[in-house]
Amino acid sequence: MTLQAYLHALRGRTVAVIGIGVSNRPLLQLLLDAGLDVTACDRKDRAALGSLADELEAEGCKLHLGPDYLDGITQDVVFRTPGLHPKYLTAARERGSEITSEMEVFFDVCPCPIIGVTGSDGKTTTTTIIAKLLEAAGKTVHLGGNIGHPLLSEANSIRPDDVAVVELSSFQLMTMHRSPHIAVLTNLAPNHLDIHTDMAEYVDAKAAIYRYQNAGDKAVFNLDNDITRELSQKSPEKVYYFTRKDPQGPERGCWLKNDAIWYRDEAAEREVLPLGDILLPGVHNVENYMAAIAAVQDMVPDGTVRAFARTFGGVEHRIELVRERRGVRWYNDSIASSPSRTIAGLNSFPEKVILIAGGKDKGVSYASLGPVINDRVKLMILCGATAGAIRKATMEAENYAGLEILDADNYPTAVALADGRAQAGDVVILSPASTSFDRFKNFEERGKVFKDLVRALPE
Repeated sequence: MTLQAYLHALRGRTVAVIGIGVSNRPLLQLLLDAGLDVTACDRKDRAALGSLADELEAEGCKLHLGPDYLDGITQDVVFRTPGLHPKYLTAARERGSEITSEMEVFFDVCPCPIIGVTGSDGKTTTTTIIAKLLEAAGKTVHLGGNIGHPLLSEANSIRPDDVAVVELSSFQLMTMHRSPHIAVLTNLAPNHLDIHTDMAEYVDAKAAIYRYQNAGDKAVFNLDNDITRELSQKSPEKVYYFTRKDPQGPERGCWLKNDAIWYRDEAAEREVLPLGDILLPGVHNVENYMAAIAAVQDMVPDGTVRAFARTFGGVEHRIELVRERRGVRWYNDSIASSPSRTIAGLNSFPEKVILIAGGKDKGVSYASLGPVINDRVKLMILCGATAGAIRKATMEAENYAGLEILDADNYPTAVALADGRAQAGDVVILSPASTSFDRFKNFEERGKVFKDLVRALPE
């Protein structure tokens, strides 16, 4: 089905779009341009939307705003925003509404192969590496999904020999009925349990990335992660692995040998990427490269992989070097909204670091973080609603030996405290282990505020 055919099939039917955030605005415009009967529903009231409300109405869009925005939804087709749990649309479904999403429809109408990446950690970096490797090999790539760029409105310009590379969140995957041609599952750990009913639901959502694959498709799994290794046994199609810990390597996929990433399949095995060529710090980025190489190994020459790895400095807000000042390196790892991500960040440096952490709780345990903090941190500055939980996990860990922990009411204070204590040779890293929603609208805003404060420090 083409996008035009899909839009044509919607004629005569009423459509609701849940959420008027940035990611849904191209969808709203697409539907309105097609002359459809569209209602936009959002928790924000008219005053909060400002001029956008007037602009949408001028385009012919109906608005259903405020705290009761989910009440009385009777439209024939309802586009769910990813962050809304499907259970909140149960009444609409029971009344006969078809529940879908921008990403689900994109999978239905996309004319080219799709590579999808999901996981608890590393999915954005892995997605970016895959896309940039394919571009370096001469492919036309369409990068989108949870990485921040919706693709449905661009489907008409995508050619069959292009490649779509999409990052997929658990929320997007919950109601998917198709899987990408190449599925990559980086790892799984407790995450988003403030929204998901439990860990089982979270894992089940992630499994949709490979659940509906067809003959000729392939899935890439992390062999070192207990959950993804178990899920791989249920994959309906060809399975590839990557492992940092198994010196023998998988039957198909990537592993480490002689300080390099090697690849093996039925045909042969070969060295692909020396670790010394990887500019990004941290063993987790070695894993990200292994996942990417396993996904694109038959589309990207090894020489292209090596040339790219020598120059790729990473994705913003992911262990991003902000500044080196007076011998102190400042890193922004605002994406670290879970303990597992902060653990990966702390383990990226050979030296002990000054850590700024804390944010909003999302229902996960910090017990695993405490021992790593005691092992990898020389001074911790806590700022945010989870400060007490992180402090408790640190002090209750068996290896706690009196680590100095300071509290800060806000980020300016946290940065000032870190600046006052850091000495030449130190690393200061913002790696919150929590979401940003206690103080910021998203992790990007949190990271930007941190970077602005660090860059404003006098020489």
